[in-house]
Amino acid sequence: TMQGGTMADSSGPVWTPLVVLELASDTAEEAVTWLLRRIRDTQHNGGDGDGFLSMAECQYIIKHELDTLRAKDETHVPGHSHAKLYPGKSIIRRLQSKGILIQMFPLHEKEELKRLSFSWFKKLKLSLQPLDDIRHYYGEGQALYFGFLEYFTFALVPMALIGVPYFLFDWEDYDKYVIFAAFNLIWSTVILELWKRCSASLAYRWGTLSRKKAFEEPRPGFHGVLGFNPVTGREEPTYPTAKRHLRVYLVSVPFVLLCLYLSLYVMMIYFQMEGWVLSIHDEEPTFWTGILLFIPSIIYAVVIEIMNLIYRYAAEFLTEWENHRLESSYQNHLVLKVLVFNFFNCFASLFYIAFVMQDMVLLRQSLATLLITSQILNQIMESFLPYWLQRRRNKKMIRKVQKRATLQDKELPLEEQVRLEADMSTYLGTFDDYLELFLLFGYVSLFSCVYPLAAVLVVLNNITEVYSDAFKMCHVFKRPFSEPAANIGVWQLAFEAMCVIAVVTNCSLIGMSPQVKAYFPESDTQLILWTVAIEHCLLAIKFILSFLIPDVPKQIQVKLARLEFESLEALKKKVC
Repeated sequence: TMQGGTMADSSGPVWTPLVVLELASDTAEEAVTWLLRRIRDTQHNGGDGDGFLSMAECQYIIKHELDTLRAKDETHVPGHSHAKLYPGKSIIRRLQSKGILIQMFPLHEKEELKRLSFSWFKKLKLSLQPLDDIRHYYGEGQALYFGFLEYFTFALVPMALIGVPYFLFDWEDYDKYVIFAAFNLIWSTVILELWKRCSASLAYRWGTLSRKKAFEEPRPGFHGVLGFNPVTGREEPTYPTAKRHLRVYLVSVPFVLLCLYLSLYVMMIYFQMEGWVLSIHDEEPTFWTGILLFIPSIIYAVVIEIMNLIYRYAAEFLTEWENHRLESSYQNHLVLKVLVFNFFNCFASLFYIAFVMQDMVLLRQSLATLLITSQILNQIMESFLPYWLQRRRNKKMIRKVQKRATLQDKELPLEEQVRLEADMSTYLGTFDDYLELFLLFGYVSLFSCVYPLAAVLVVLNNITEVYSDAFKMCHVFKRPFSEPAANIGVWQLAFEAMCVIAVVTNCSLIGMSPQVKAYFPESDTQLILWTVAIEHCLLAIKFILSFLIPDVPKQIQVKLARLEFESLEALKKKVC
């Protein structure tokens, strides 16, 4: 099944497919007829959107219409008695869960994609990303992610440049790191506040800055007894809030705590391995035992990545089971679950080394090993593996269609193009991409006074990330449905929370160093008071900066106010 629209050309209107619904081969004919009838029931008369809406926006509208298809008086999908339905149940979700609908995806535009690929990553010269083109093709949510990745990379350059001499001279006096740490912490606040302004400028340019969320539709996965919405005046599923809260607090919260305990248990095994390797090296130091010192950290880094991956699936299942009505609520609960575990899993060992063992040499070594290993694993999983899998899939498909056309010389027939795209990997959204940036930001900011080279490694990683992500979006993944967005959402809050934690960790680390302790030989109390005072001063500076730097630039505030004024004036004239 293909949903499409009409596109005008010199010879008259041409039907263009926009969205593909792939049904199982054994789907009953009556089920296909019923589904097409239900889809057509929701269609309204109107323009084709050519020239007014981008293809990405048209595809988003189609997805929205399909997602809001709800069962009325049907008891099951025609021809499939096992696929039960009840009033208010999402039809598309039921078809997917019962294996009748295999997948639903928007089609790529070949010529548009070629132009975007060339301007995005095929040009060898260093240049900014074509964010307007990305937004036009993939939507605001995707464009804001790439905008943030680019901005974040440039913002880390000053931290990287200042960190290099600190690393090269390898100063053991941690009091010399006070200026470096203070700069990093204040700079982190400044870049996050300036990103809000940058994000507001982009969202204003794309027309999503004033997007209202007041009447957010129920998410497709939301289910419950069909009721009446007093706001919209429409029938929609309802689910008791108390029941959802019971699921969150009696099942989800204990599950997250259990996972944190398991993470702690794995961490203690890592420290036992570390102790065993150190004892071997101390007995008889050789070149090979020196290499062996890094093995526990590398194994632990791999285990961390595997645990994060498994937990991610469990968190998604639990959040889905909690049955949130709105997509924003679902995302907030999922992000919170994943962030708490990932933060604990990735950084607990470093906190233990820093504040329990108080071994700065081991902290630096562990931080470097964890950061480098996680970056290598991410590059393999995100760049090389999808690229290799896609090449294999493309070769198989080319062999199948070689008799009719070649990919290089002629354009593939529509049917073959659909089959080729159906075999491509599915893009799972920006969640994992933001999560990776969040963890990298943690490695840079939390222990910046211990490993100044972290910012350099993250900048290099991000440069390759821009190109690998761009390549994957254009050649490896199916085209994702666009998502309108005004900002990076809950991730802004997550990065700001990391900044606050970073102030506390860096102040504590510098306060614990022997060089700083030497300034307070008389009393530890004085040292603690001074450390807490400096920490509070830095936090105060952070909050003053966030207050002084407006989230929306002045000229955009004026334009928005002007727009509101003109809307009111037009409304007055209409009323009069």
